[in-house]
Amino acid sequence: MAQKTTKRGPGDGSGRDALIRATISVVATQGLRGLTFRAVAETAGVNNSLIAHYFGGRDALIEAAFDHAVHESIDISHLKDFPDSRDGFISAMGAMLEANSDREIFVYEMVLAARRQPEIADRVAKLYDDYVKTLSAALRRALGDSFSENRARYAFAALDGLVLQRLAGVDPTTVNSAMGQLWDDVMSQAGNDERAL
Repeated sequence: MAQKTTKRGPGDGSGRDALIRATISVVATQGLRGLTFRAVAETAGVNNSLIAHYFGGRDALIEAAFDHAVHESIDISHLKDFPDSRDGFISAMGAMLEANSDREIFVYEMVLAARRQPEIADRVAKLYDDYVKTLSAALRRALGDSFSENRARYAFAALDGLVLQRLAGVDPTTVNSAMGQLWDDVMSQAGNDERAL
C-alpha cells in the first residue's frame, strides 16, 4: 500500500500567501523580535528556504505582510464603500476584527516599531495616508464634497483608537456604542443630520 505524502509546497497554497499569513501571526503573537525565518516557516508549515525564494530577506517579507494586512483591513472594513447605515458601519468594523484580529495587531506592532526603527516609519506614514485617503474618498462619495480630508483624518483617528481599544479587551458593547457615536458625529459634520440618529 502506498503511503500518503504530506509534503507541502508552493503549488498547494502553502507558498507565498502562507508565508505572509504566518508572518502576520508570528508578529501578532511574538512581536517583531520573535519574527525569525524558522518561526514563520513553522507557522506556515513550509521549509524556511521558501522565504528567501519568495522574498529574498526579512525586510521584503515584512513589507509584503504589511501591504497585505493594510489592504485586507481596508477591504474587510468596507472603508472604500462607507456603509450606508449606522448599524452597517458598526457591523463592518466588528467583522474586520472578528475576521482576523492578528492582522490588526500586526499593523499596530508595525506602528510601534516605527518609533524604534526609522527605516519603516515611511511605510507606516504611508499606511495612515492610505487609510485616510480611502476613507476620505468614500465619505465624499457618500456625503458630498463638504467632507474634507482633514475631517476624514480626524474620523479615522477616532476609528483607529476604537479598534485599538477593542483589541486591548475593552467590552465590545462599549466600543460599538462609541462607534455609533462616531457615525452620528460624521453624519452631522457633513451636514447630513437626518442620517444621524
